[in-house]
Amino acid sequence: MLAVLALAVASCQPLAKTGLAAERPASDRPPNLVLIMCDDMGYSDIGCYGGEIQTPHLDKLAAEGLRFTQFYNNAKCTTTRASLVTGLYPRRGKGGLLRNNMVTLGEALKLAGYNTALSGKWHLGSDEGAHPFRRGFDEYYGLLDGCCNFFCPTQRDPPFKGGRIRTFGENDRKITEFPDDYYTTDAFTDHAIACVKKFSKEDKPFLLHVCYTAPHYPLHARPEDIEKYVGTYKRIGWEELRKQRHKRQIEMGLIDPKWELPPMENEVIPWDVAPHKDWQDLRMAVYAAMIDSMDQNIGRLLAALEETGERENTLILFLSDNGGCSEKPGGNDPRQIPGPKEYYAHCGPGWACAQNTPFRRYKSCTHEGGVATPLIAHWPGRIPPRGMTRDVAHIIDVMPTFLELAGGEYPKEHAGQGILPCEGKSMVPLLLGKQRESHEFLFWEWAGNRAVRSGDWKACWDNRRKQWELYNLPEDRTEMNDLADEQPDRTKRLAGAWTAWAKRTELGVGSG
Repeated sequence: MLAVLALAVASCQPLAKTGLAAERPASDRPPNLVLIMCDDMGYSDIGCYGGEIQTPHLDKLAAEGLRFTQFYNNAKCTTTRASLVTGLYPRRGKGGLLRNNMVTLGEALKLAGYNTALSGKWHLGSDEGAHPFRRGFDEYYGLLDGCCNFFCPTQRDPPFKGGRIRTFGENDRKITEFPDDYYTTDAFTDHAIACVKKFSKEDKPFLLHVCYTAPHYPLHARPEDIEKYVGTYKRIGWEELRKQRHKRQIEMGLIDPKWELPPMENEVIPWDVAPHKDWQDLRMAVYAAMIDSMDQNIGRLLAALEETGERENTLILFLSDNGGCSEKPGGNDPRQIPGPKEYYAHCGPGWACAQNTPFRRYKSCTHEGGVATPLIAHWPGRIPPRGMTRDVAHIIDVMPTFLELAGGEYPKEHAGQGILPCEGKSMVPLLLGKQRESHEFLFWEWAGNRAVRSGDWKACWDNRRKQWELYNLPEDRTEMNDLADEQPDRTKRLAGAWTAWAKRTELGVGSG
């Protein structure tokens, strides 16, 4: 058992004699680290964040651990993954998102004496310099691309998605054939469990990064999971679903009742006049089934940790890579039936609005609906149960958090290359119910959408409106009251900070 924890605020600096590393007895093994990320899931989808979808295993982790109310991703699959595994804001100039002057969680934790594995979606490249098996993960199984057929991952995409054949692999070999009963969510979990069983036989801690593709489109789920939800959403529609989730979030204390629930986005057709209601219902029912199946599989993974005796010394984090997705590849086509592998369906903006309750906008946007994610943290005996923190944190903070817990150091050089300094701050104090010094600024950009947060204030630039907006988040986290005209100096300062960051991270765009 750890001694009394006197935690210093930590960043990505040498950690061997600070924080937890200084307090842990020499005989104590550092904790295993299990980082679970799902794909395109909204802020309110799981039960412990206000959703009606059946997620008993995630809800139990939250009840026994800690929920973050203000944790942020990067609004998009690729950039979120880049930041999560490097502790850096994404660089999108020449060289790609994962470069030789960066280290991954796999590489950094291996230096700290960990076994490492990644199960699921990678989406950061497949060449020698970016492949997960070459970038620090001892074991890898999953999808190198962004999305795929859940029942047959190498089934060609439909023409409206470019007709691509997706790349799937295990370690350094490609996989092209799959059994008839295959389902990616199950298979990713099977690999993760196999890694737990293998690593538990060794006297070393392990890092396990599980990246589910659920509930990203195409909407594919098993009939028995879909059946639980068919008809549920037809009875209420997306406006009422949003109101019900909002009410539960207030009752849970997740959100402030003074924050106004925004109207549905302009592109959303009112439910009363929406066509093809049975099809609309099935879209959301399959989406719910995908999350339900993921939760079942998380339960299987938790059971494996228990069976191998690893559960008590394992920190588990769960989050989503961006907000719910409003994209409509192929358009709203009722001939694309949600569920079976032969079809390629999606949720559309109506259900995405409800998924992101209570926030505005969606995936790819830098309003809160695009960048806010649930984060559940569970660590028996270390993280107090039934906790909730309103402290602000970001995915760049995962790297220094894990390194502090591992007693490791963030390298200045690796494989003969100088390494960019880490930009995150350790969340270990927050995990243990303490406070830490906040980031002075946090930044976002995707597809021309921009945002910067400093303290209580957030400035946003939506690529549709093309001007800076300003919000006081403690008073108005649903971003309904734009104060940019009332506080032009503050807006200008935040915009200037964003421009300086954009230049530093090679975005090559101005402040507008």
